[in-house]
Amino acid sequence: MSDQTTKITPADLERKLRALQGDVQDAVDDKKPAVASIAAGAGVVLLLLVFFLGKRAGKKRSAIVEIRRI
Repeated sequence: MSDQTTKITPADLERKLRALQGDVQDAVDDKKPAVASIAAGAGVVLLLLVFFLGKRAGKKRSAIVEIRRI
């Protein structure tokens, strides 16, 4: 063990946390456009899937009514 002890000051902690946060923020900013486009594409696919499944279910349940004149 060393005889020399150094105290960690609040400024040291703040500096280190800000540096860490800056690295993480840079990584998030780099990935944000890709994630947004993937989410938009998935939303469109989901919307089309729900539309077509609903359209098909509506055809199965619809009654055919025939009106004849006497």
